[in-house]
Amino acid sequence: MAIDEIIEEVRANREAHAANFNYDLREIYEDLKRSEKEHIDMGRPFVEPPIKQASANKSLHRTTAPLPLRSGR
Repeated sequence: MAIDEIIEEVRANREAHAANFNYDLREIYEDLKRSEKEHIDMGRPFVEPPIKQASANKSLHRTTAPLPLRSGR
């Protein structure tokens, strides 16, 4: 499989960003929210992603009648 230079660049940037915050997820999150607020304050549009409706996990739903329980156990 060929190496995608764009994907590699995104991964390198993500790794560098995480390293700047010692891989602390709370600090990374707070930095991203700070950056988001700065962009909004500068007048740049921010579009909320659409809410995805959760679909039923069909593999967990029975498709036939349950098997009878064995007696004597």
